[in-house]
Amino acid sequence: MENGEKVIKHLEMTQAVINRLGSNSFLLKGWSMTVIVTTMVLIARYDMQNPCIVLAVMFPVLGFWILDGYFLWQERLFRQVYEEVRVQSDTDFRMDVMKHVNKPQCSWWSAVFSVTLVIFYAVEVVFILATFAILQMEVPA
Repeated sequence: MENGEKVIKHLEMTQAVINRLGSNSFLLKGWSMTVIVTTMVLIARYDMQNPCIVLAVMFPVLGFWILDGYFLWQERLFRQVYEEVRVQSDTDFRMDVMKHVNKPQCSWWSAVFSVTLVIFYAVEVVFILATFAILQMEVPA
């Protein structure tokens, strides 16, 4: 295999990892919405009034948010690997993401608190709080 072909193959492999991480993130968002809506429907159906239930519903949101942030963080690291390989004339097929960890745009915190994740999960939190507030209202007889 020639050097140029090796670089192209390495880029394809790296892009496949990036695509897989993006797919995982997308699936997480779908599961998150499913779990939240299902939980809220069950709470409304059985007329649960305990305020601690809000904390129980927020727990999966936090878990999905952290896991989604992890996938975004990994995706950003692999994008750095892609950029590194893109300019090479030959490759050894390494995907060493650890050398990019200290870059500001590649921190775990910047991924977890990225604009897209904050907006998505903030909407879920507002939905939970609004639904619970509506359920807490006294219905006049």
